[in-house]
Amino acid sequence: MYFRCKNCGANVIYSPEKHGMYCPYCDSEGSDERAEGQTGELTICPTCGGEVEVGEHTAATQCPYCSSFLIFNERVEGKYAPGMMIPFQMGKEKCKQSLREKFRKCRFAPTDFLSEARLNGMQGIYVPYWFYDYKTACRFQGEGTKIRVWRSGDKEYTETSVYAIQRDMDIDFEKIPVDASIQMPDDVMELIAPFQYGQIVDFKPEFMSGFYAEKYNMDWDEVENRARALMQEDAGKLLKQSYAGYNTVRTLREDISVRDSRIAYGLLPVWKYIYRYKEQDYPFYVNGQTGKIVGTAPFSGTKFLAYAGTLWACLTMVLALLQILLGLI
Repeated sequence: MYFRCKNCGANVIYSPEKHGMYCPYCDSEGSDERAEGQTGELTICPTCGGEVEVGEHTAATQCPYCSSFLIFNERVEGKYAPGMMIPFQMGKEKCKQSLREKFRKCRFAPTDFLSEARLNGMQGIYVPYWFYDYKTACRFQGEGTKIRVWRSGDKEYTETSVYAIQRDMDIDFEKIPVDASIQMPDDVMELIAPFQYGQIVDFKPEFMSGFYAEKYNMDWDEVENRARALMQEDAGKLLKQSYAGYNTVRTLREDISVRDSRIAYGLLPVWKYIYRYKEQDYPFYVNGQTGKIVGTAPFSGTKFLAYAGTLWACLTMVLALLQILLGLI
């Protein structure tokens, strides 16, 4: 499927800035209508007739000839239908601005690192996620001590009080996100969080027009261990907070069990920018909702040497001027 303008027939895309469908050719808003095209391993673009190669997990892509955005029905429907999504809240121009602001002080980054031509290559991608809800029963038994120290005359006294600690807590976790994409690095996807779930909406393919997307390529049970690890970590922290205040705590028993769970599938927005420098890729990921950036700026040795050379030349000139002035005195 794709979305075309009722007025001029061009491809209509979703605009994060306008929070609605927008035709970049005639500037009309809300003029979109859904149209169907052929899908398959090689897709015929319904707008220009060009052949568009589609990856194994691609759910939405852009025609390389006419730049129309195509969405593949069978990869957003049926078992691949997302139940929810967060639409992009940050457009490409704002994303460029954020990257430039974050890395503007990187004096020794390559000259074209944040150039317009390079940044235009960034892609907005809807990344598939599994969301896990857990109702847990958390139990803790331990032994805590509180130590009191005081002086009387020239003697110091220490009193150690020992307490039995027991905590029974029911903790509910909602929407623990785990990406379901093989291509996206798990550690980066965890760093790019959190997302603000107050902006979650029901899935609508219109939000995908103008962006790339993947269908899930890892089933929920393949990645649930990551969700459970995050749940266990947070539950442990909450238990620990509940018995804070002791000087020492010895754990006798800690049990975190799941009483009930639910799983949902959805899409979250991520901007991806890959800068290639000296045969090496430097990937940058930007949360398409909050603007959080994950990535490290490349280092240009040539630029560093040029800067050091200029600094040395300036220093040499200053020393030479000082010698001349001292000679005149």
